[in-house]
Amino acid sequence: MNDFDNFTATSTEGQLSDFWKGQYQEINLCNQVLDNIPALSMDATLKARYLLESKFLRAYSYFRLVRAFGDVPLRLHLPKDASEYNIPRTPKAQVWAAIEQDLNDAAAGLPTSYTGADVGRITKGAALALHAKVAMYQAKWNDVKTYTDQVIGLGVYSLFPDFEKMFRVQNENCSESIFEIQTALIPGNPAASNSQYSQVQGVRGVPAGGWGFNVPTQDLVDAFEPGDPRLNATIIFRGTTTAEGDAIPSTVPNPMYNYKSYVPFSMYVSGFNQGCQQNIRVLRYADVLLMNAEANNELGNTTAALTSLNKVRQRARAGNSGILPDVTTTDKAALRNAIWHERRVEMAMEFDRYFDVIRQGRAATLFGPKGWQANKNEVWPIPQSEIDLSAGILTQNPGYN
Repeated sequence: MNDFDNFTATSTEGQLSDFWKGQYQEINLCNQVLDNIPALSMDATLKARYLLESKFLRAYSYFRLVRAFGDVPLRLHLPKDASEYNIPRTPKAQVWAAIEQDLNDAAAGLPTSYTGADVGRITKGAALALHAKVAMYQAKWNDVKTYTDQVIGLGVYSLFPDFEKMFRVQNENCSESIFEIQTALIPGNPAASNSQYSQVQGVRGVPAGGWGFNVPTQDLVDAFEPGDPRLNATIIFRGTTTAEGDAIPSTVPNPMYNYKSYVPFSMYVSGFNQGCQQNIRVLRYADVLLMNAEANNELGNTTAALTSLNKVRQRARAGNSGILPDVTTTDKAALRNAIWHERRVEMAMEFDRYFDVIRQGRAATLFGPKGWQANKNEVWPIPQSEIDLSAGILTQNPGYN
């Protein structure tokens, strides 16, 4: 973890290989669905849904890969013969285009919402919101505006009134949720209750806590404006008591922990991963509003940008007019910085910050003191194990060996 923190991770770092393999395993499963299900005799509506859900998931995995590595092998079908197993990296522009095509297809055919047991399945809004984020990483601001406007126009999403409670188990798939990875604690079956998302980030040193990884920084604490209630809804501080009544001893190893992944200690079931029932929030409505604000600002639509930005701030202050006043600047650069700041504090600990800073062109300034190097650390190294398996067909990113 220190190698990632100080930007010295090399191509032999094992978690890079695990991440690469995990994404391509997901892509392979999606390709199995997309290549094989069309020939099956089954309900036509269900068949169409499975195909479009698989396109969304394939797009999501390729989004994670291209954002992390740049050019990556693009495989949209199962290999037909041995010549198709070992393929080179595809230029990232083609990967982005394939992602966008999958998301266009998914958005065109998936339903706007679900009820009952189907709540949590992938929807039209999820495809549109992910497409907006894909466009944002390419600075395609007209597209970002188009897709976020469409999500807003669906009328099915709203900001959840209580920021802290939004991340608790009982409020999974709430009004703000657009896409969550669904997890579960299955009684009597710990092996199938296998999410470690909360476990690895939980408070270390208490039985119902966790491993204490992904520690918030003091720099993040300092980024919150005075009185912003999101600070104490984002970070668990050592020696305090959570809103759910769990006392955090002053003797725990880390000064801070991720509150957004926290599951109350009373929900711990012996023999199961701590917090295995906590869904992973991937896309939520506040993110869409902030993408909409950024796109509108880049396009010169100041009033629309301020409207979307201030909706997020208004929810955060929850009726307390003495904090978090509306942003009013009409200067494009100042408003851009305000939107970037809001993304940081609103989305903190939700795994976008690192990639946001790079796409914003600020990595040399913000990460440089920790070792980040331009023309190298914009992407991660291709795992050496994959290069070896390919017998050199896969090439390494610049600056790595």
